[in-house]
Amino acid sequence: MGRTRSFDEAEVVASAAHQFRTNGYEATSLDDLLRVTGLHRGSLYQAFGSKRGLFLAALTRTERDLDLLLVALLELAPSDDHVRDLCARSLLGLAAEDAAHVLGERLLGRARVTLSAAIEGEDQ
Repeated sequence: MGRTRSFDEAEVVASAAHQFRTNGYEATSLDDLLRVTGLHRGSLYQAFGSKRGLFLAALTRTERDLDLLLVALLELAPSDDHVRDLCARSLLGLAAEDAAHVLGERLLGRARVTLSAAIEGEDQ
């Protein structure tokens, strides 16, 4: 019989979602996830199987999180059928024009932040 979990799964998923939302999937390391969730490596693997498993948990439990959906669409959906299906289901829940407008605004916002950071880096 396994040990009883000593962490709140909803809190772990919320912390991971914030990290993925802020840095993107590829730029979020396993060490970043361990730091923000407070989990030990073994606990993360036991509960979620992998970084991808934790991302999928975040994506499915935060249905209206358009920023996380945007990360999924840009970084994982092109090569991951399961993520693509989850994204399609999420988008079906939104009116087509509304989804396009909101995701477009979010994408532009992320691009502005990235561009600003790059410009600040050049100035230093």
